[in-house]
Amino acid sequence: MKRSLPLILALTLLGATASAAVHAAPAAGTDRYSPAPAFTHTAPRDWLNSDPLTWADLRGRVVLLDFWTFMCWNCYRSFPWLTALEKALSDRPFTVIGVHTPEFEAEKDRARIRERADHFGLHHPIMIDNDHSYWQAMNNRYWPAYYLIDKQGRLQALYIGETHAGSAQARKIRHRIERLLDEPAPE
Repeated sequence: MKRSLPLILALTLLGATASAAVHAAPAAGTDRYSPAPAFTHTAPRDWLNSDPLTWADLRGRVVLLDFWTFMCWNCYRSFPWLTALEKALSDRPFTVIGVHTPEFEAEKDRARIRERADHFGLHHPIMIDNDHSYWQAMNNRYWPAYYLIDKQGRLQALYIGETHAGSAQARKIRHRIERLLDEPAPE
């Protein structure tokens, strides 16, 4: 027990640190307010529910990027909150874009990604990031991870982890989105 105590304390401290980083923080490896990296997949086959998008297409909209993979429980348990958020903001310049980045080889199958997106009722644009190029461009490390992008295409915040309607994290994200929606559109 004495030998395992330092390990238990270290893991507890690591857990506390990780949970503290869950809330609004600059995107990892980027300066806050830096432009979001260009989408790395431009072929129609690499997108579901949309033609390929660019940040120029999204200018004037607040965007929530959702990094997910279909075998991630934390990801799909967050979809009810994400869908409700989209519905609540459907009359505002707000867009969710899914970035499906697989953890396992079996998650690279486009037909399975489509089937799981349909199963979960995901109707927003989804970029299929099978080569992890956008994951790397964003310097991401987590599923799910939510990157908030302002109307000018600049990174504003990163939120990590399973999120449910009414949770503290959901309220923080919604508040931040509302603040960004109230900002003037770019000229």
